[in-house]
Amino acid sequence: MTILPPDPDFTALRVNLARLRGARGWTFDELAGRSGLARRTLIDLEHGRTTGTVATWHALTHAFDVPIEHLLGVLCDDHTPPGSPGA
Repeated sequence: MTILPPDPDFTALRVNLARLRGARGWTFDELAGRSGLARRTLIDLEHGRTTGTVATWHALTHAFDVPIEHLLGVLCDDHTPPGSPGA
């Protein structure tokens, strides 16, 4: 029997991206310049049209100057992440 992990919360991820961008007062163009990502990619991420790649999220963590867990940790907000006490 295979036990599948819970679904990641992609809505929380895109809300977190929008929150971080908004807290800094950055436009999509400014974030694109800081991250090296296309403006269209950023819009698609925030609007849930794509989930992005590891390289995309890595670029964003550097642009925001936050640990990757700060950006991606919200994927597990509705369940206990693996490796956590009680998991």
